[in-house]
Amino acid sequence: MTQPQLLQSQGAQYTRILAVGAARGDLIVPNDDIVGPIDSSDEWIQQRTGIITRTRASQDVLAVDLATTAALEAIERSGIAPELIDAIIIATISNGRQTPSMAAVVAERVGAVPAAAFDLNAACAGYAYGVAQADALIRSGAAHYALVIGAEKLSDMVDPTDRSISFLLGDGAGAVVIGPSDYPGISASVWGSDGRADAVGMNGTLQEYRRGEKEWPTLRQEGQTVFRWAVWDMAKIAKQTLAAAGITADQLAAFIPHQANMRIVDEFAKQLKLPESVVIARDIATTGNTSAASIPLATHRLLEEHPELSGGLALQIGFGAGLVYGAQVVVLP
Repeated sequence: MTQPQLLQSQGAQYTRILAVGAARGDLIVPNDDIVGPIDSSDEWIQQRTGIITRTRASQDVLAVDLATTAALEAIERSGIAPELIDAIIIATISNGRQTPSMAAVVAERVGAVPAAAFDLNAACAGYAYGVAQADALIRSGAAHYALVIGAEKLSDMVDPTDRSISFLLGDGAGAVVIGPSDYPGISASVWGSDGRADAVGMNGTLQEYRRGEKEWPTLRQEGQTVFRWAVWDMAKIAKQTLAAAGITADQLAAFIPHQANMRIVDEFAKQLKLPESVVIARDIATTGNTSAASIPLATHRLLEEHPELSGGLALQIGFGAGLVYGAQVVVLP
């Protein structure tokens, strides 16, 4: 009996980001509002992190609400009808419910049903992971247009008395529509994990909380470990990404790293020896660290402030809890 030959899908040769959308928390929280519980000062936070204010969402605003707002803007700007989007990927660590996925809710809200919809958990690298997956799905023919969102409400996951990470964090969502292109708009991705999973993460489990063994789990980090890893190891990954894209640093228009800490961003740029012509995203100063949302939020602000960057090349790299990382070079929409 002759074995039947299966059909496999084939998609577009190239992909690109068509549009970006953003939503930030509705509350502007200055350093003076959070220094009491951590026995600190506005000066100390600015010197250590570069953060002046961070945006946080009101109690009745959920991460999925921020994701929806960002998605609607990205879809409108893309000019693509929502019913043509057939994959929705949301990078998040702050969905308030284990299920349904945030992506499934957003699919219904934006009118993209019956798009495939799923969440992924890669923390601060999540958006870069989502872009890598959307690019692969479209080029394989498994999707035609994809909506990738990084969405976080990290204010729900912090202990206000914690000095390791709580003062860094903000709330927001950034979204992009990715589709087929006549030219290469997303480079090969460089992604992976480091093996030091406990350097950033939750300090307990929901099961321990339910049994009364621990308090509600909140985020913690080993600050020095993460700083050294982000500056030294991630600079190597960034250089690998440029090589994988077939370009050099002087061909970049912008550098958009995860907005972890201003000191990390600045040191990162020094390690890469970026020329002065490269615009560096520093959204963290007024938004804070929004984990998976930070790269698309920073991209959105960069394009608002520098529209001339549209069509230029940007190196984007996410890195954080896990420790995991992901990066690619993209053509800015």
